[in-house]
Amino acid sequence: MKVVIPAAGLGTRFLPATKSQPKEMLPVLDRPIIQYVVEEAVASGADDILIVTGRGKRALEDHFDQSPELAKWNDRPELRALDALSRKARIHFVRQREPKGLADAVACARHHTGDEAFGVLLGDTINVCDPPLLRQLWTRYERQHAPILAVEPVPDAKVGDYGIIDGPEVEPGLYRCERLVEKPTLADAPSRLGITGAYVLTPEVYSAIDRTEPGVNGEVQLTDALQLLARERPVYAATFRGTRYDIGDLYLWLKTNLEFGLRTPELGERLRQSLRLLTGEETKH
Repeated sequence: MKVVIPAAGLGTRFLPATKSQPKEMLPVLDRPIIQYVVEEAVASGADDILIVTGRGKRALEDHFDQSPELAKWNDRPELRALDALSRKARIHFVRQREPKGLADAVACARHHTGDEAFGVLLGDTINVCDPPLLRQLWTRYERQHAPILAVEPVPDAKVGDYGIIDGPEVEPGLYRCERLVEKPTLADAPSRLGITGAYVLTPEVYSAIDRTEPGVNGEVQLTDALQLLARERPVYAATFRGTRYDIGDLYLWLKTNLEFGLRTPELGERLRQSLRLLTGEETKH
């Protein structure tokens, strides 16, 4: 399976931390966000991964490359695990020349994926699912042989942050998309099912992207391209088993770090004790 990971965003919500480093390299506990994404791709069956980057993103390439400077510490288990991950799939990089939107970033993979279906995972989203989210989508694809995107219910206050789909439920958890709207107002939203940023796409998407006019924020939106495609052939959306961690802003990043830390044996109890002290619970007993 080939997987495309768009990771060319500017990370403006994290400035100044992202002025000289990619937001995908921000750590969640002991490893950067992008490593979690690659781990999910590999666990889903990917053997060929294309990461779409932009200016100032060389750190992404360096992270998955050999590091002579760290060779004397190559017995560290975390470095051995990263090296093993980098060998499980061929990892390639291509630059998106301008920040023109998610659809434009996906289009950078056109010659790499060719006439094959391929997975897409966003470079700033961590999915904790069993089986992995992309594998769940691929299983659906093998039955439907049509593009499939992951969706989940979103609260009213967040509708304007998502692409929203609408259409009939053709089997439990699977919807045929009739409308896809990028970042609608609450009044214009056709449902509360938000696109979470994991996809299995077919080569026809590239033609749809070519015909898609710039939309929200002047960018070429993948949601708009899929709306064009849905008029010509079936496009499906599927709910999934598991939890998605969006690392889109500072609060969500901090919340993800805290939740992940609380689940680890070496940090969990220490964090709980610190939280009790911070909230004054220790003094109440």
